[in-house]
Amino acid sequence: MENAATRLAEVRANIAKVCKPARRAPADVTLIAVSKTQDAATILPLIHAGQRVFGENRVQEAESKWPALREAYPDIELHLIGQLQSNKAEEAVALFDVIHSLDRPSLLTALAKAMDKAGRRVPCFVQVNIGDEAQKGGCPIAELPAFIAAVRAADVPLAGLMCIPPADTEAAPFFALLAKLAADHGLTGLSMGMSGDYETAVMLGATHIRVGTALFGQRG
Repeated sequence: MENAATRLAEVRANIAKVCKPARRAPADVTLIAVSKTQDAATILPLIHAGQRVFGENRVQEAESKWPALREAYPDIELHLIGQLQSNKAEEAVALFDVIHSLDRPSLLTALAKAMDKAGRRVPCFVQVNIGDEAQKGGCPIAELPAFIAAVRAADVPLAGLMCIPPADTEAAPFFALLAKLAADHGLTGLSMGMSGDYETAVMLGATHIRVGTALFGQRG
């Protein structure tokens, strides 16, 4: 319990420290605790320490642990931060409060249909393939204007843009590019930054950071 509370306090302090020179309010940065591969026993200490926003990579894994936890803590907000298959759209819309990985027309169609059926609109971030990496999900930058227009036309709430910069490179230029793309399209939400680079992300305007290791410790 103490470990979780200490780690959470440390991350929050780091966010506040970076917000000061950036002239931002720490409250404007949503800290998403990435709880993928963590079980309820590991998640509970963070909940007890006051963390309320969590992120999962896979629908199936989230379905196995969150319904019970959310029954006990109904104020928890759950974000899907991993790739989403179109055939899991209905489950995702039922379970998650925000989706960070909308990246292609087929998924947009599936999500819009699932939201209509559920009578529930779930805000979505459009994931951008910011480093133009063949192996990564995300909408190519060249296709972004048309895709954003399609999301708006489909009446899917557009929360902003999300990216995962290429590994082992300086993240700052990619975060700056995402911020520029968002501004160009009148979007304020920026889902960017993980354990190793969230301070840089906050400095460059991140509104949502996705932090796992810095909160849960290294995976064994």
